[in-house]
Amino acid sequence: MGRDHERGMPADTPAESLESLWRAVPDAIRGSKEDYTRVPLSRAIVLLAIPMMLELVMESTFGLVDIFFVGKLGSAAVATVGLTGSLIILVFAIVMGLSMGTTAMVARRIGEGSPEAASVVAWQAILAGVLGAVPVSVLGMLLARPMLRWMGATEAVIGGYLYTAVLFAGSVTIFLLFLNNAIFRGAGDAAAAMRTLWLANLINMALDPLLIFGIGPFPELGLLGAALATTIGRGAGVAYQLAILFRGTGRVSITKSAMRWDQKAFRTLLRVSVTGMVQFFVATAAWLGVTRIVALFGEQVLAGYTVTLRLIHFAILPSWGVSNAAATLVGQNLGADKPDRAERAVIVTGFVNFAMLGVIAIVFGSFANPLIRIFTSDPAVVTSGVKSLRILSAGYIFAGFSMVFGQAFNGSGDTATPAWINFLVYWCWQLPLAYFLAKPMGIGETGIYVSLVVSGATWMAVGYFLFRRGKWKEREV
Repeated sequence: MGRDHERGMPADTPAESLESLWRAVPDAIRGSKEDYTRVPLSRAIVLLAIPMMLELVMESTFGLVDIFFVGKLGSAAVATVGLTGSLIILVFAIVMGLSMGTTAMVARRIGEGSPEAASVVAWQAILAGVLGAVPVSVLGMLLARPMLRWMGATEAVIGGYLYTAVLFAGSVTIFLLFLNNAIFRGAGDAAAAMRTLWLANLINMALDPLLIFGIGPFPELGLLGAALATTIGRGAGVAYQLAILFRGTGRVSITKSAMRWDQKAFRTLLRVSVTGMVQFFVATAAWLGVTRIVALFGEQVLAGYTVTLRLIHFAILPSWGVSNAAATLVGQNLGADKPDRAERAVIVTGFVNFAMLGVIAIVFGSFANPLIRIFTSDPAVVTSGVKSLRILSAGYIFAGFSMVFGQAFNGSGDTATPAWINFLVYWCWQLPLAYFLAKPMGIGETGIYVSLVVSGATWMAVGYFLFRRGKWKEREV
């Protein structure tokens, strides 16, 4: 049961030509309304993964564009952006938890052939996003200065607190941007999610230099301008998403009948999402802890580490796109009662990710110096950034499979398993090891970077063991 050939569905074969996969690329970018529980698995992965890659690349470009222009304001401004990114990631933990639950439930309903039920889930997600954004916005605005101070910022870095306050104030754009795209991904409408991020990012890229440096009639706002540009860009993306959802031009349409509070769907969404929030909170809070340890070694080391993270996050986002494709395929195929096809999707995407990140590690190791110099000319920051980039990029080879395993669990609705793995690997292993190597062992920031590589390999091993057990196939959402 669950095997494609047993149900008379087309099976993937080695004979499927490379040419046919290339023909799927334009369809992926334009958007193709196909049944991902029936089309050949290789085509399904291409149709989903390519727009998801492009979507996430553009999301990361928000940070890279900000760093590029803010870097001209000095190392203190770059450090403010880095610390704010470490703080705002806690918001992303909440958003990503809700997004995981949303994608899993929408995908399952689509796989079951119930688009109206998927529409109801989508509306519950939007309600949850708006309700969650309000307290985050208020607290973020009020506590911008204290949060930067707690992160070990110098007075020069704290002076850019308005950047932090504005990004938190615009939290509703973060919530809805991610949740609406989670709806699109769960439905298999990855092209709509991609177009959203392209629109948002193009607006951000245009406004950044205008508002930061005061070009033409625009005021010179410095760091504040970068925050406003990002928030306005995200807001435009949200408006575009809502137009698709309410006009009914996508795979999921929010109809008048769906615009109601559904207690069962809302509670299920929260149940799945809470452990998803914990999952990302544990991971991102651990990253916050690592950043705090890095900050012990000075502003310039922190600035180099910040540039490295932006480069790495940008480079691995295509791999996150492939992983997200696996989540959609797992959810829809479990909904269609095809667990074996779901498992095959995970294995294939895992190997694709492994290959992609292997190439990235080679490129970063070979061209670390010129890549870091794109964003800063400070010799000390360059030296620190080159060291961290070379070590950390090598460790991301292990992420090829761990990212896919994590998304396979999430796509099935089993958000608890990755949460436990994150806690054990990051809090019980990574953070103690990072501090031990950096301080008691006297290795300095190099010890921190080595601990990140070791913990990445550990996550992959544990994730593979639990994936092979197959409990995720039995999850109901």
